[in-house]
Amino acid sequence: MDIVTQLSVFLANKPGTLAEVLDELGSASINIYALTISDTVDHAVVRMVVSDTQKALHILGERGVLVVENDVLMVNNVNKPGALSRIAKKLATKKINIDYAYLATTPGSKKGLLILRVNDSKKSLKILTAPGTRQELGL
Repeated sequence: MDIVTQLSVFLANKPGTLAEVLDELGSASINIYALTISDTVDHAVVRMVVSDTQKALHILGERGVLVVENDVLMVNNVNKPGALSRIAKKLATKKINIDYAYLATTPGSKKGLLILRVNDSKKSLKILTAPGTRQELGL
């Protein structure tokens, strides 16, 4: 579990725009660990965690793409029913708000990747990595 930088990339909401950006990142050997897209009428917000944030920022900046950086928690968590609920409850007891989250795993995997945007990343990391908590939550 780590605090990592997430890039929120604002792209035109039209066919091919995302593919062009992803091609450029791939050509630069930048791996995408997590990605989610929210669309609106005229643009899409692509949130992603990548292997080389600075290099990605440079590439996107050269394209004139608006990018916002945020700290998020990247959590490798157990793939079992109730796992996310336990994490959310643990954070709630310490008055930590989850602004948004996205995760993915395959049905047979023992672990999944969870991205959490919280109101206090450092405090959340401390809470979730406290002695005994990692095992209790399956982290």
